[in-house]
Amino acid sequence: MAKNPGLTRLQKRLDAIPRAVKQAVQPALKTSGDELAHRMRALAPEDTGALKRSIAVTPPGGTTPPYSQPGGSQTATENQVLVTVGNSEVRYPHLVEYGTANAEAQPYFWPAYRLTRKRITNRIKRAMRKAVKEAR
Repeated sequence: MAKNPGLTRLQKRLDAIPRAVKQAVQPALKTSGDELAHRMRALAPEDTGALKRSIAVTPPGGTTPPYSQPGGSQTATENQVLVTVGNSEVRYPHLVEYGTANAEAQPYFWPAYRLTRKRITNRIKRAMRKAVKEAR
């Protein structure tokens, strides 16, 4: 199987990022994950409150809860913060988000992401620029 030249080029660029820069971005990632989770909790339907309580922020190196959406249990990589919804008791977040034949959709996940995406991106870019300037 042929390697993707774009992917190879990206991997080389990521490997060239100094360790100090990666460490300096960690607080911005954590803050951004917390902000997104807070916004999701604000938009999630109340009902029993179990859905809101199942929203979790997984720091780098951590593992998401089993049955979480999207993607089930997975481990966050070095510069990744995962915000998931659901656990072994709350296995219906996707049904609330997209609706069913018997229930209207009550979107909260993607609207929260779209509302905070620019702010999160700017925060992380700012932290990276600052760290690169300090590392020179």
